Amino acid sequence: MKVAVTGATGFVGRHVLEALAQQPGVEIVASGSRPQPLLPLPEAVAYVPFDLAVSQPDAYERLGRPDTLIHLAWAGLPNYRALRHFEIELPRQFAFLQSMVDAGLRSLLVTGTCYEYGMTSGELSESVVAAPSNPYAHAKSALREQLRFLRIAHPFALTWARLFYMHGSGQPATSLLPQLAAAVARGDSRFAMSRGEQLRDYLAVDEVARHIVALALGCPDAGTVNICSGQPIAVRALVERTLVTQGWDIELDLGKYPYPDYEPLAFWGSRARLDTLLGNECHQAAALSSGH
Repeated sequence: MKVAVTGATGFVGRHVLEALAQQPGVEIVASGSRPQPLLPLPEAVAYVPFDLAVSQPDAYERLGRPDTLIHLAWAGLPNYRALRHFEIELPRQFAFLQSMVDAGLRSLLVTGTCYEYGMTSGELSESVVAAPSNPYAHAKSALREQLRFLRIAHPFALTWARLFYMHGSGQPATSLLPQLAAAVARGDSRFAMSRGEQLRDYLAVDEVARHIVALALGCPDAGTVNICSGQPIAVRALVERTLVTQGWDIELDLGKYPYPDYEPLAFWGSRARLDTLLGNECHQAAALSSGH
């Protein structure tokens, strides 16, 4: 099986490549917008420079005619409010994916976002109607709908993996925990943050990557699936736990920043569907494909 990964040099992409490299019999093609990746790739991974900003009608050929595409690429983050997400990125993304399907791609996994649920509070299952409240989430949700319509004309397997919050190696410096680590490294006496009462759903990025790979290889055409921990945690508790586990000593300046107005105070994902897929359907499909 040949698997292509777009956005392969990003935060999630690096870990997806590592998870794919552990799978026997998988040929991996990694793509990114740079001429060469900044960090070494796993052994036997082929790298293809590929910029979605440039129209490339031969994309399917350039990416090695993959059996499966794991599509992680999306420009313009972390500015969720930028209009470019639906003005520029959405048509660019759909044009690329449509060209891949038209050329023969049979199976596609695209990463979505928990922000597609909008301002809905509490536990969020896939049955909750999407109600995006920022341009990024709107563009992602619109892309999912466009792909749904595309499947009518050109059938293909589609999995939409809605990502919640992540932490781990390679996380952007603008994220909460990297900012905390930077403050400690500078010797700051205080770390400014919100009051930290908001409940969020955090999952280690290497586990997120393993779930993405399991769905892409063993359970294609799964539809919309939350990739999350299913366990809400207060942001303040997450920070305090990190201080303890890392042995860091810094005072928290709580309430320095307001809560974001593009997300509810308390929300987390339901992983009931993910657990069912990984525990049953995906494992069965993987066993059948391997002849066991």
